[in-house]
Amino acid sequence: MKREAVLSVALALALFSAFLVHPDEEYLSYVDGQTLILLFCLMTVMAGFQAHGVFTSLGAGLLRRSRSTRQVEITLVLICFFSSMLVTNDVALLTFVPFSLTVLRLAGQESRAVPVVVLQTVAANLGSMFTPIGNPQNLYLYAQSGRGLGDFLALMLPYTLLSGLMLLLCLLPGRSAPLAGLAPGGAEPSLRRRRTGMYLLLFLASVSSVAKLLPVWLLTAAVVVCVLAADRRVLRRVDWSLLLTFAAFFVFIGNMGRVPAFRSLLEQAISGHELVTAVCASQVISNVPAALLLSGFTSEWDALIVGTNLGGLGTLIASMASLISYKFFVREHPQKRGAYLLFFTGANLLFLAVLLPAALLLG
Repeated sequence: MKREAVLSVALALALFSAFLVHPDEEYLSYVDGQTLILLFCLMTVMAGFQAHGVFTSLGAGLLRRSRSTRQVEITLVLICFFSSMLVTNDVALLTFVPFSLTVLRLAGQESRAVPVVVLQTVAANLGSMFTPIGNPQNLYLYAQSGRGLGDFLALMLPYTLLSGLMLLLCLLPGRSAPLAGLAPGGAEPSLRRRRTGMYLLLFLASVSSVAKLLPVWLLTAAVVVCVLAADRRVLRRVDWSLLLTFAAFFVFIGNMGRVPAFRSLLEQAISGHELVTAVCASQVISNVPAALLLSGFTSEWDALIVGTNLGGLGTLIASMASLISYKFFVREHPQKRGAYLLFFTGANLLFLAVLLPAALLLG
């Protein structure tokens, strides 16, 4: 339960709701199977890339071109910002936070670990909001809204550009010193070209399916057949608990939507305040559960998409991906736990203080 707190809560809520609405044939309509299947396919492909060192190899190649400590920091942060658009925020942080801690140690810049890792976390959470595949709640809300891919990108583009500008403004004023011969992380992993090529093709197929150009069933068949035949160990890296969390929340939301008093209360509470409600709910239950919960009681999809993405800023649990960075950092620098939380909270509130008014103005 400690290891999978969100899943445990989701299962408890689903069980509680089953006492209010006894299981019947309508339960079958609760689960959004297409979203779960797409999420599984994307997580499998990302796990394959990660298992074969694709992201680490990319990061090492970029860092070899860095000539100063400022360039290193900018590279480490922006690689999280841009990669999270395609590989999800949690995968970006799982890959590049431990990589960055190693790089900073080799460069003699461990004193910069707190701001770099915090800004990497902010960058991953904000970069991931640009695309439907950047994080789980985007994929779900994108499917529910019925929006086209171009419409979704246009909706999130202003916030993404503003976020990127803010990140640069945070990074550029820092001190810069020459950097000689940084060799990040030792030997660069050798890539298996056939398997890397296979996962690249599967990734392109996944994007095509998200864009509604390729049937989901065909994508699923390709992913399952290819992975089982060539790389079945990757299936152990898939976040099965996230899929179960989604399924449990679907049951809870479906059941509570059939309780008239609860449905009426929540609809009245969020009506006209969807964006702010999504941001506030994310601070307490994180943005993925907030998206799942609120989607059952409003059809203001634009406000939910923007609100749950901006809601990833704030508390440590506002985005579950933020916990990934925290765990890695505390393991390496346990004595800096307090400094990390203080800087993390300040940076998140700063970004939220700029982006939320912008969202209210644009909305």
